[in-house]
Amino acid sequence: MGFIYEGLLKAFQLLFDGNPETWSAVYITLCVSSLSIFLTILLGAPLGFVLGYYRFKGRETLRMFTDTLLSFPTVVIGLLVYSLVSRQGPFGDYGLLFTLPGIAIGQVMLGMPIVVAMVANAVENAESGMKETLLTLGADKFQVLRATLWETRYHLMLAGVAAYGRIVSEIGISMMVGGNIKWHTRTITTAIALETGKGEFAMGIALGVVLLIIAFGVNFSVAKLKRRAGQ
Repeated sequence: MGFIYEGLLKAFQLLFDGNPETWSAVYITLCVSSLSIFLTILLGAPLGFVLGYYRFKGRETLRMFTDTLLSFPTVVIGLLVYSLVSRQGPFGDYGLLFTLPGIAIGQVMLGMPIVVAMVANAVENAESGMKETLLTLGADKFQVLRATLWETRYHLMLAGVAAYGRIVSEIGISMMVGGNIKWHTRTITTAIALETGKGEFAMGIALGVVLLIIAFGVNFSVAKLKRRAGQ
């Protein structure tokens, strides 16, 4: 137990002393995850709304495909993105390999199914009972659409928070596409894996503490939004 206690002491010392290597990984993680969740919501929320609100041929197949993507392994997504942005890939000329935008592409692919599935489910549940009532009261299609969007606003935020939790804690995409380059693409999760492998438990624990704080913030937000959405 002594080495754990010593590791914790060193970990907090690294955090409070502003160790540049530790906080670089934190900063890079927050930057790339913020970009990823912004794009995820921007692309995923409209797709989820269309999937939940409108009825069209192949809709159930798309829902099943989206649900299947929820369990897509991060290393497989990393491999797919790597093959696309490497020099031999179709997007190799854009120089996205071993960059934060490259990591963001993979993380968007990881987070989008969560947002699409949760928004589609929320819209479908809200619209099924509300549409008939509003139409009976004389509302037009635009008013029904607006009411549905307002009714599902907390579910949209909940989907975003849930996707962010998945994005910020992944390691496969960041490792394969980012390359774990110090000061450039090294995130919290890849740094933990590297430092622990080197026997540097203090930095691994320090970054783990930061990741736990982020996870707590995400879970706290989820709990709050679930209560709001259930009102």
